[in-house]
Parts: sequence; structure tokens; C-alpha cells
Amino acid sequence: MKAIGRLQAKWKVGNVQFWLIIVTFALGGSLSGRLCSKILNFLFLEKNVAFWLVYPLVLTILWPFSVILVSFLTGQFSFFKGYLTRIASRFMGQKMSTLHLAIFASGAGSNTQKIIDYFDKKEIQGDTGVIKRVQVSLIVCNVPGAGVLKIAKQMGIPSLLIDKEDFNKNGYLQSLQNSGIDFIVLAGFLWKVPPVLVHAYPNSILNIHPALLPKYGGKGMYGAKVHEAVIAAGESESGITIHWVNEHYDQGAVVFQATCSVEVGDTPEILAAKIHTLEHAYFAPTIEQLISK
Repeated sequence: MKAIGRLQAKWKVGNVQFWLIIVTFALGGSLSGRLCSKILNFLFLEKNVAFWLVYPLVLTILWPFSVILVSFLTGQFSFFKGYLTRIASRFMGQKMSTLHLAIFASGAGSNTQKIIDYFDKKEIQGDTGVIKRVQVSLIVCNVPGAGVLKIAKQMGIPSLLIDKEDFNKNGYLQSLQNSGIDFIVLAGFLWKVPPVLVHAYPNSILNIHPALLPKYGGKGMYGAKVHEAVIAAGESESGITIHWVNEHYDQGAVVFQATCSVEVGDTPEILAAKIHTLEHAYFAPTIEQLISK
């Protein structure tokens, strides 16, 4: 049972999908064996030495095609596409690395869920030729009972509930390092990141802000407060800003911005919905672009 649990954690799948994957392996192996025997029985009149020398080679060639075929029937094509890609990359001598991502969030976690889903079993071809797999390895939250903690539990991702005094003092740097974290994403995280973390993760902490910085940023500007300020100022557009984190609120270098219109009669709730649409569409792809470089 422990071995099954380790495999489930490694593949990041639930019980039902796990057993569908096992069934796919079994049926794919059986199919490749039958096909191999039929092909070689046609080519060889008897099962001589040559037959058995060729058998493993032909079986190896047929196996991935058989598994992919069966995966369509079991609904596991996406999993096996990624699985076989990883095997092929190793066989061809391509390097592969795993980048461990920590997501800091304070609320319901809709952006967190989108990021998890986006990178699930996804592999990135880096500029250096190294194939990277992004794994969300830790979810950090500062609000007990926040929705993002429920997401962490459902997805089987370790979570860390933090205290403000300790965070400002040590940034929970040791906990992040123990989890092997390489990159940090702030997805609706309301505390200022302390210098100890900024220095430990240079150009590796990314934030998303629900406005077009440098406007409507800084201390106290988050969530509905931002949208209320934008509407009160009579702005015709708002948007999102994805930027690197430095030691000051919302002042790190801008990486990406996207805009949306602010119509007459828009409420903070309506504008928030527009902003969420932009966040969900652009945050994860922007993270991927930065990681690939």
C-alpha cells in the first residue's frame, strides 16, 4: 500500500485515475506482446535463436504505440503522452530537471488552482535544451481556513500556515529550502515579502497585481480597494501587472501587463470579475515563459 501511495504522489493522481493507469499499462503490455508474436511468427517459420534475439527489440518498439492506443480507450492519453515523452527524452540523452514551485496565497485560491492545473504533467523545453517539469511543491498561506488550503489538501500538496512575526523575521526560509523550492509565486498574497526572502530568491519571486502599475499599487492597495480606487478615479481601463518582487510594495520590474475596459456603471465586483479573467488567462503562461529562460 505504501508503494501505491508513493506512485500516486509521484504521478499526482487520485485513486480512480491511478487504477486506470495501471490497467492501461497491463493492457498495453499484453497488446504489444500479442502483436509482437504475430509479426515474428509471420517472419520466422519457427521460434529459433534469431526469433528470440529479435523479440525484445520488436516488443520495445511496439509497446509505446500499444499503450497510447489503449490510453485512448481508458481516457489516460494525456498522462501517457507526458510519461512517454519523459522516457524518450531520457533515452535520447536530453537533460530533464524539476523546478519546485511555492505558491503564496491568502484567499480562495482561484489563481493557485489555475497554476496547478496548467503545469500538471506539463514539460517545458528551456532555452538551454534542458527539459523542465514544474511541480507545485508547497502552498504557503497566512489565513487559517482560507480556500487555498483546501485546494492544497485536495491536490495532495504540502501546505504551510505562517505567522506574521516569524515571517518578517526569517521568511520561513528554512522551510522553503527544506522543500527544495526554486521559484516563488505570489497569487493573492497580502503580506510584504521580507528582505531575507528577496535576497535568497533574486529574480525568482513573481507577483500579480490587479491594476496597471505604477498606478494603484503600494501598501493597502489590494483586492476590492484597488477596483474601488480605479472606478472612483474615472479610469477608462484597468488590468493586471505581473512583476518581480523587491523589498518595496509593487515596485519590482514589470514583466507583463494586460488591460480591460472600465465601463460606465461598472461596480468593483464587475471589474474584479474582468481582472480575474485576465489573471487566469495570463499568469501561468507568463510563469512558463520566465521559467523556460
